Amino acid sequence: MNLIVLLIIGINVLVSWKGFNDPYFRSKYLFYVGRIFEGERYRMFTSGFLHADWMHLIFNMYALYFFSGVVFNEFHLLNFLLIYFGSLFVGNFISLLFHKHEYNYTALGASGAVSGIMYASIMLAPLREIALFPIPIPMPSYVFGIAYLLYTIYGMKKQIGNIGHSAHLGGAATGFALTLMMKPSLFVDQKWLVLALAVPLILLFIFEKRFR
Repeated sequence: MNLIVLLIIGINVLVSWKGFNDPYFRSKYLFYVGRIFEGERYRMFTSGFLHADWMHLIFNMYALYFFSGVVFNEFHLLNFLLIYFGSLFVGNFISLLFHKHEYNYTALGASGAVSGIMYASIMLAPLREIALFPIPIPMPSYVFGIAYLLYTIYGMKKQIGNIGHSAHLGGAATGFALTLMMKPSLFVDQKWLVLALAVPLILLFIFEKRFR
């Protein structure tokens, strides 16, 4: 595993652990719509290193660990970081747009960034078999991607644990778009996959309010 990915995982663990044990620290850096509009824009990034609990942290870091290798090997350092932090920012920006009238809406987690890396990996290796906890059944990565979107719909509707579920959507769309920009040959080589993943993303954006 690349040292940069391990460094990102390590920072997430340390910052999240601090947030678990220090409510003031957690509240100061999580995603908070009202405070962001009041000028605390740093929350757009810092919230991506906090997590709701250990299970939330472990799931996100395991997914990052699992999917990052394909992306890093294809695009190397700068483009990998562009996808990770671009997906983090756009994911939170989408959340800000979706919840702009909810002053007290809060969320946290690396979900947007991890979703971007995950979708980039799926675009690059759609038939790669994966078996992620808690569903230890091997499946092609593109099937997992579709299932992940279904989970996002459920999470957006239920608002589970202040996790930034709408950031999943923005992050996935960003990883999808940046991968196509970095490797436009996918429009030809994987045109049916591009269409299959684009349609549910577009529909989620159109009908997002119905899922909240």
